[in-house]
Amino acid sequence: MSLNEKKPPQQDADQSLDPIDRRLVELTQKGLPLDLHPYRTVAQQLALEEAEVIDRLQRLMDRGVVRRIGLVPNHYKLGYRYNAMTVWDVPDEKITELGEQVGALPFVSHSYERPRALPLWPYNLFAMVHGRSEAEVEEKVAQLKQLLEADCRQHQRLYSRRILKKTGMRIKQRSNNSTAKDSTAK
Repeated sequence: MSLNEKKPPQQDADQSLDPIDRRLVELTQKGLPLDLHPYRTVAQQLALEEAEVIDRLQRLMDRGVVRRIGLVPNHYKLGYRYNAMTVWDVPDEKITELGEQVGALPFVSHSYERPRALPLWPYNLFAMVHGRSEAEVEEKVAQLKQLLEADCRQHQRLYSRRILKKTGMRIKQRSNNSTAKDSTAK
């Protein structure tokens, strides 16, 4: 199993981290080094072998301590200045099938199901699209509409006006004289 394959987390009564795992999380929580061998670079910082870093990260994922390792591109720097979250009202019994079809499209960066908030918010399927122009985004939305047409009751597109910070939870770095009791999550 590769590091990015999903596996249900095992229930582990003791979710505490040993000092090496904690330091590994601290070093990688803001991102892996941008080089050809990021795990080797992290291993060198920890005085470990590359294989041990990979094994430790896999164990942390298996325990559910680390949920995933992934890429977070800056679409603006890549030239995609028009970004729209499209929201769709589709039958709940078809959400999995339709979500998989939408998520498989090459121009959809992510799609997911969200609960409706009736009566004001009837949408349950979300899909993010990016483009270099508003016209490009609108063409992609038209393709989504064509795919979902038979099952879509209504939809909207919500254009981004600014970049939002894309980060997960961060653990505080311990000072040299900290104890396990005073380590809390940000």
